Amino acid sequence: MTFQGLKETVPWGRPFDEYVSMFDLSPSDLEVRLLDCGAGPSSFAAEASARDCQVVACDPLYRFNANDIALRIDEIYPLMVANMEAARNRFVWTWAGSPSQHAEQRMTAMRQFLADFNLGHREGRYVAGALPRLPFANDSFDLALSSHFLFLYSAQFSLDFHVAAIEEMLRVARQVRIFPLLDLNGEQSSHLPPIVAEFERRGHKLRVTPVPYEFQRGGNQVLEIDR
Repeated sequence: MTFQGLKETVPWGRPFDEYVSMFDLSPSDLEVRLLDCGAGPSSFAAEASARDCQVVACDPLYRFNANDIALRIDEIYPLMVANMEAARNRFVWTWAGSPSQHAEQRMTAMRQFLADFNLGHREGRYVAGALPRLPFANDSFDLALSSHFLFLYSAQFSLDFHVAAIEEMLRVARQVRIFPLLDLNGEQSSHLPPIVAEFERRGHKLRVTPVPYEFQRGGNQVLEIDR
């Protein structure tokens, strides 16, 4: 089994409550059709399904099976903890406690994802796919979420890529929310101002709003874009 193309793209798994805080999801938001775009091994879809929410998670990771994903998580887990410890001054530890405690919280979420993956894959809860081409029909969802991909990897993905990715999410969903608005250096993404200008020019309504979540220092805002 090869993990080529996966080594730099397997993110931390994030739990349901973290999504609610990151995206400031209201009870009514959780009643609509939700797409978790670039979800990775997060447990949002698993926990949402247990709450009778309609969530589909999409990620290129899902072309692998649960055993292979588990092996990859185990392989990168120590490196993730070490990297977080080395850069701990970039993060807010009020609720996370410490790098090791935070890593265990994330591992718990990833275990929930793995436990749900096989059944969820059969039921269509996990769909292999990647921006800027999603394998969904127009208007398949009401709300599309992008966590820790767009803007965060501004140095790796161009402005044109970001425009195309947002266009695609707006094709499949009526509203898009993107979090955080910082790059990997903890600075506001250089793509944010031109993205706002471009989509306002196209007639979309955009809002940058504070959210009750901050782990990356200064990362406490979400961008909302309405079709």
